[in-house]
Amino acid sequence: MKPVMLVATRLATFDFRRYLIGALLWLPVHVIPLASGLVLQRIFDGLGGDPGWALWLCAAFVGVEVARGLMIVIAWTYGVYWWAAAATLLRANALRSLLTARGPAAARLPHSPGESVARLRDDVADAVDFTDESVSLAGTTLFAAAALAIMASVDPVITLALVLPMVAIGVLSRLMRQTIGRLHQRARTLGAAVTAYVGEIFGGVLAIKTAGAEEAALERLREHNRRRRAAAVKDRLATDLLDATTGATVELSIGLVLLLAAPAMRGGEFTVGDLALFTSYVGWLTALPRSIGTVLYRLPQAAVATDRLTRLMAPHEGADDLSRGADVWLRRDPPAVAAVPPHPGPLRVLEARGLSAGGLRGIDLRVERGSFTVVTGAVGSGKTTLVRALLGLLPLEEGTISWNGVPVGDPGTFLVPGRAAYASQVPRLFSETLRENLLLGRPATDAEIGRALELAAFEPDLAAMPDGLDTVVGPRGVRLSGGQVQRATATRALVRDPDLLVVDDLSSALDVETERLLWERIAGHGTLLVVSHRQAALERADQIVVLDRGRVAGRGRLGELLESCPEMRRLWSAERIAEAEEHTGDQRARSLAQGRGTGGRADRAPWEL
Repeated sequence: MKPVMLVATRLATFDFRRYLIGALLWLPVHVIPLASGLVLQRIFDGLGGDPGWALWLCAAFVGVEVARGLMIVIAWTYGVYWWAAAATLLRANALRSLLTARGPAAARLPHSPGESVARLRDDVADAVDFTDESVSLAGTTLFAAAALAIMASVDPVITLALVLPMVAIGVLSRLMRQTIGRLHQRARTLGAAVTAYVGEIFGGVLAIKTAGAEEAALERLREHNRRRRAAAVKDRLATDLLDATTGATVELSIGLVLLLAAPAMRGGEFTVGDLALFTSYVGWLTALPRSIGTVLYRLPQAAVATDRLTRLMAPHEGADDLSRGADVWLRRDPPAVAAVPPHPGPLRVLEARGLSAGGLRGIDLRVERGSFTVVTGAVGSGKTTLVRALLGLLPLEEGTISWNGVPVGDPGTFLVPGRAAYASQVPRLFSETLRENLLLGRPATDAEIGRALELAAFEPDLAAMPDGLDTVVGPRGVRLSGGQVQRATATRALVRDPDLLVVDDLSSALDVETERLLWERIAGHGTLLVVSHRQAALERADQIVVLDRGRVAGRGRLGELLESCPEMRRLWSAERIAEAEEHTGDQRARSLAQGRGTGGRADRAPWEL
């Protein structure tokens, strides 16, 4: 079965009771016009007869239409729950795969958050709409079969004349399928590019303003919009052209009825009531080719959507996993999430052998419990690549990773809290309170949060915040200084109390004194794997791994490496000069700040300015 049809079938059956009831509610909406046409036939054939009987027939016609209107309201109200549940199912499965499936998620994510949002919003809607269209197709097919049978019993020749334009529309819809799919794919891609660029503009306001690039940024946005608009117009034009052509069959069919019915009416073989019946059914009969046309142009759209959503799934997953049934709670709270059980086998030793990934070649690494290991090297030497590959955030090309001597099949799903926690090189904070950024849904007591804040040397900064842990930090933490963002990220990792704490360039935005305090506090807390070139970290390390162009250039303590490793001597010399200049700059900044009465705080948060 093709992926798009597999997804459609799964969406229809995962909550089959709701889908079936919704379909049964919609079927009368399509079938009731049969009764309306028959009533109209009786009304017109009865003109000139008993007026009371005609009034009763008119009342019956109004009653039929009112009943149809009520059925539409009921069917729509009920059906929206199935639609929302089906959309939620697809989104939940895609997010589950990104968050929990084995293998690095980074390789599956689109190039921008805007593209991810577009897939989870627009592509999900396309897939569900295609499945939902099956209900309309069933209803219009049932109506058409009954209506054609009634019309054929009146006049088979005129009935045949009505069918031919509808067949032509079906053929045209089939021919336009590939064109519509191609245009829809381009419109979706360019629409996602606009969404992504708008997000990047808001995230980079400071960079745009300081570079004086406002007009250039707006012009780029206009260009994105021009391309998106052109693609969207072509996409809409193709579908509207198909709809317009389908709608034109109504006029053509009515014309054919009038042409063919005139001779029959003169001969008395075709009554005014029959004409009313045929013209009444013609409009509804066009719903069948319209539904067929809709299904045919939604099919390539749904195929595009299924392909884009499937690319979010892990390599070993596909459309089957994307649409696999799961519980969805729309009108009641879901069950409480079970507490994560303590992981077995606390860390004794983490070992990597022959690791190759993204430019790294044949890296060996051994991290023992309670040790402080620092990975250092020049820019581009592979430091961040090493820790990300070790944690399963990048795909491994070669090599093995073991925990306490047991091979780890998928480090991405194994080295998670509380086995390991990661403070990345680029901190990620959300526009929420500091507490929510630290916990990210994890339950923790105030004592546990306080302990993590103390280890990260964050308590003085917290005391200066007007709302404490309830302070909203803004998008990406813009209301915090660079050093505060880094230490908040470290606190987030520490509050999870991991066996292995992995930090990447944690102290680059800290002054020398705060940096030394930070390393003093966390150096004795658990097992550390640190990416850093800073003296404070290198001096405390039990083991330093020096990388040079993707390979290990030296391994040992600082003193040993300064004697035996030329690359370490070069790095150490450059770092001492850089930190001396930085220290001199910090002293000058503090002196200036004190002279201006600012209390010596050179690095101040926005609410302190």
